[in-house]
Amino acid sequence: MVRTATVPLRALVKPQIPEKPLPTMPDRLPDSFQIDLSIEAGDWPAESQLEAITAKAITAAFAGADLEVLEGTEVSLLFTDDASIRQLNAKWRDKDKATNVLSFPGSDPQGDVYGPLLGDIVFAYETVAAEAADLGIEFSDHLTHLTVHGLLHLFDYDHQESEEAELMESLEKSILASLGIDDPYADRPLVADGG
Repeated sequence: MVRTATVPLRALVKPQIPEKPLPTMPDRLPDSFQIDLSIEAGDWPAESQLEAITAKAITAAFAGADLEVLEGTEVSLLFTDDASIRQLNAKWRDKDKATNVLSFPGSDPQGDVYGPLLGDIVFAYETVAAEAADLGIEFSDHLTHLTVHGLLHLFDYDHQESEEAELMESLEKSILASLGIDDPYADRPLVADGG
């Protein structure tokens, strides 16, 4: 069953997942910014929790990357399972394996202004949950990181080469720090694996 909700960014409810106190950050997205959220498969948290987690991550990513967004811009977030994301990964990246997150860009930016169709970000529940458990971090923190990571791909950031990976990871760490989330790369060496 697919559940879909399109909500204005400012109308989101507070998540039920316990969280650390967050520093105040500017809300730079217009009221008309839309998150089209669909839960296709997987044992994901409640839709309201996903909306709150991803809205904070998206707001912080735009602020951290110092980018503007057009009125009426939309991003689509699909929450699914390993089987579905494996099919997408095989079709679009020639990698026949599950992955945590995939990004599919929409409209081309006009300079540093993004919209109106930002793109699609797809998450795989089993992989996201297993990674969070393996890393010993909160599920919500890992999902926040992957939302930022996926959004940065929509902003044309990449990690195919070491130099690109360093730039992208540095920005991710800065954005996550603004949300009170520890460096996800602190205990891992820099890897430019394209994955």
